[in-house]
Amino acid sequence: MSNLAAHSSPGTSPLRLTILMPCLNEAETLAACIAKAQRFLADHGVQGEVLVADNGSTDGSIEIARQLGAQVIHVPIKGYGAALIHGIEAARGAYIVMGDSDESYDFSALAPFLTQLDQGADLVMGNRFRGGIAPGAMPVLHRYLGNPVLTFIGRLFFNVDAGDFHCGLRAFRTESIRRLRLSSRGMEFASEMIVKSAVAGLTIREVPTTLSPDGRSRAPHLRTWRDGWRHLRFLLMYSPRWLFLYPGLLAMALGLVLAVTLASGPARLAPGITLDIHSLIVGCLLTLVGAQATTFAVLARRFAAAQGLLPPKAVLDRLPIFRTLEDSLIPAALLGFAGLTGIAYSLHSWWEAGLGELEFASLARVLILACSAVALAAQLAFSGFLAAIIDTRPGR
Repeated sequence: MSNLAAHSSPGTSPLRLTILMPCLNEAETLAACIAKAQRFLADHGVQGEVLVADNGSTDGSIEIARQLGAQVIHVPIKGYGAALIHGIEAARGAYIVMGDSDESYDFSALAPFLTQLDQGADLVMGNRFRGGIAPGAMPVLHRYLGNPVLTFIGRLFFNVDAGDFHCGLRAFRTESIRRLRLSSRGMEFASEMIVKSAVAGLTIREVPTTLSPDGRSRAPHLRTWRDGWRHLRFLLMYSPRWLFLYPGLLAMALGLVLAVTLASGPARLAPGITLDIHSLIVGCLLTLVGAQATTFAVLARRFAAAQGLLPPKAVLDRLPIFRTLEDSLIPAALLGFAGLTGIAYSLHSWWEAGLGELEFASLARVLILACSAVALAAQLAFSGFLAAIIDTRPGR
């Protein structure tokens, strides 16, 4: 018997561990997975349960689970994430180990996961690249492109020290994950768990685990491009900095350099290479797009904090702009005044010319810059009001 049994069950849960398996027509492999899980509990003296979260099986999976003594809950909402969310809520164990019921993971080798939980981890991720991937167990596209790229993005965006973002075998403290209020119904649930755990400051660790070929004769539920996009979309939506702020600041910086350089006239970069009004238009466009993206970053972060999706007091929340409605209306008014002055000057020049033809180059520069200033002023003013709406609370 393992020394895992020597640890008392954390918290007040009557059980130490729930081994949770999402299931949708897994009759070919479910019995083997349940048997391995039950053997682990018996061999290591761990008081626990095997819980199958069924997502509408019609192939006898439910009967198989019950005959083997596993607990079964019916999940009416379709999706990998939906099954796991309901399973986490129904679990009686203080710890949960979740894993696919297709025989790709070894439920008899869970001791390293429990050890890390006992040592203070909130979430323990399996790492298949460190533990070993059997031939044919992972598609080449997933192994060398999809998983490494998405893992790299997740590590970069959220500063998570994890080398396998999409390993389906992971363990966690039940109450810690319940407090995250996970909501993704699809495969992106795997990313949501890591991202929200990192944002909440939970302790995340990894242990090597192995991946075996899927034991089913049918195609897996995972759809490479659809589910890959859902993971990427989630990572972007939870990182206003990388989705809006950094691209916005880059675009705005390039735009301002072009606009300032070309405001007074063309710029000759080299013999035969000259930037003129066309480049000024591009510069103003980049400035406007960049400013809007940067504004979106602040508003998105503000909204996420107001909804409890992200913690407050981030850098974006401390920027001087949008702290109050007046913080945006004052610079918007100044920009708007400058822009309208430029437009008025252009109209006056046209009037002086008898509403006829005008000298193109110099006046076009004035009008392009003036219209851009008015557009930027409108963006700031509207965004300021939206920020104030987001900050509005009942009774304030």
